[in-house]
Amino acid sequence: MMKRSILAVACLFSILYSAKSQETGEDQLGAWYIYYGTHTVSDKLSVYTELQCNLYEVTSNFEQFWFISSLNYSLTETAQASFGYGYFNYDPSFEDILEERHTTENRIFEQLSHSSEVGKFSFQNRYRLEQRFINTPSETLTQHRIRGRVQISYPLSDDWFLSAFDEVFINLQEPLFNQNRLYGALGYNVCPNVKLQAGFMKIHQTGKNYDRLQLVLNINTDLRKKESPKNG
Repeated sequence: MMKRSILAVACLFSILYSAKSQETGEDQLGAWYIYYGTHTVSDKLSVYTELQCNLYEVTSNFEQFWFISSLNYSLTETAQASFGYGYFNYDPSFEDILEERHTTENRIFEQLSHSSEVGKFSFQNRYRLEQRFINTPSETLTQHRIRGRVQISYPLSDDWFLSAFDEVFINLQEPLFNQNRLYGALGYNVCPNVKLQAGFMKIHQTGKNYDRLQLVLNINTDLRKKESPKNG
């Protein structure tokens, strides 16, 4: 009798865990479809733009959409300061319900980044402070957090490269830990200003873990005026 009771309790916990996992979408492979762009306007100034559409599943079930833009100022050849804004619309529930109200966020951020090279390896350290103004269906919140990211890339050839990063998010209110993102990708240089990446990201949050494919299009442009060649 005792063995049957223990078995019944174990089965109940297994069912509850499976239901919880299904509700959060942790057992599904999702996808992030991303565009990045840096547009140089002078020797010191550039504009960064980013668009993302994120899905709980590879081709369906909306999770997030966001737009980010920042103005970047080159402090030195390897260091940059940025000030930016982002708009976010996201569905915190895995269940895909028609006409449900999504959470929206307006975000302001300040950022410092620094790049370096060791042999063929390229490194970038990025530190970001965020002020987040969040509107949920039931309340309005103001939150602050800091982010630190270390990124590394390595060229396999003139056309192909590897890229990886780890980024930690820390809240400036309770709870302190927000999330950690670990990412690795294979990239291809389509031309000097266009790159493609296909990668995988592991997202760890308190009590939750998500797996995400990433497909990234990166387009950089130089808007500085080119000097006309002088006629001899």
